[in-house]
Amino acid sequence: MKKLLMAALLALMLALSGTAAAEEYIMSPGDKLMIVIAGYEEYSSNPAQTDSAYLVRPDGKVSFPMVGTINTTGKTVGQFTEELKERLGEYLVNPDVSVNIVQWGTTRVFVLGEVNKPGLYELNKSHRVIDAIGAANGFTKDAAKKKVFLVRDGKEANTTKLNVNNFLTKGDLTQNVVLKEGDCLYLTSNGRFNFNTDILPFISAWYMFDRIKNDK
Repeated sequence: MKKLLMAALLALMLALSGTAAAEEYIMSPGDKLMIVIAGYEEYSSNPAQTDSAYLVRPDGKVSFPMVGTINTTGKTVGQFTEELKERLGEYLVNPDVSVNIVQWGTTRVFVLGEVNKPGLYELNKSHRVIDAIGAANGFTKDAAKKKVFLVRDGKEANTTKLNVNNFLTKGDLTQNVVLKEGDCLYLTSNGRFNFNTDILPFISAWYMFDRIKNDK
């Protein structure tokens, strides 16, 4: 019964997370943006041509005529739109700007340990901790939800301990952080892990494969 309740709770939180993502989506590398400046077709994307969309680069930046680059890291679409409008205002009078995402970028993350399907997953639209755990078919019955480890940049020194149980039971959004490319979530049964044996082999193999692929 307890397992069924936790599964139902996870499904509910995933649904709520998806709703929040639609309202407060944090922009991500790979996002394709349809940007329209009313009266300035030469700078606007063409809705009939998806290849005219502006791309969020791997470094999180978007290049736009006149204003140069804008960093999207940590910004919602609304915040990005306001910054673009403000910067265009230095060149245009009261620019009417609209921005829509026509294709979400994907974030590849590892989910290892006490989940039902450990592995490497591509997240789109919403890139948070609970989305990654959901992609791995949820927790096992032995998962220590109060001690979930987030390893960033493949470095043990960049390890953060998250209390996912506080998100599930109290809605603590600080524990449902936005994940970045190459992040690794590790769920244990006892709150401990060995970086060298539990995580490093997976991350090292992926970075090596990714480097070889990008060098071709």
